[in-house]
Amino acid sequence: MIKWISLICVSFLIGCSAPTKILIPEASAVHIRTDSVYRFEYCEWKGEVTGNEGHWYNYLFFANDTMIRGALNELKSNAHNIGANTVFLLSPIDFATSVTFVGTAYQCNYPDKNVPLSVNTVPSYKL
Repeated sequence: MIKWISLICVSFLIGCSAPTKILIPEASAVHIRTDSVYRFEYCEWKGEVTGNEGHWYNYLFFANDTMIRGALNELKSNAHNIGANTVFLLSPIDFATSVTFVGTAYQCNYPDKNVPLSVNTVPSYKL
């Protein structure tokens, strides 16, 4: 009897260490960006996407990184489902019991894959 209880407890703990939102394999190529230094002239807007993980009844059983990974998995999967390959992440929405991300999805196609991104730099001043 103790073996069965131990097995159930271990199975429960293993289930809590993995996000409930699984990344679909095709969505693994979706890029998530948090910067504004991107070349939009090669990108077509597809729509807004969201990703969330956690609920009021189960947030105590998940670590923060697990909930973040689940939210990112759902965000990437949703972007892939509308034909996007890049998501520009907006500010995360903070909840005590879940993680939610909102982003803008684009399909970006560069004529030359080796085109470097322009980077906005702050000029250095000599004092």
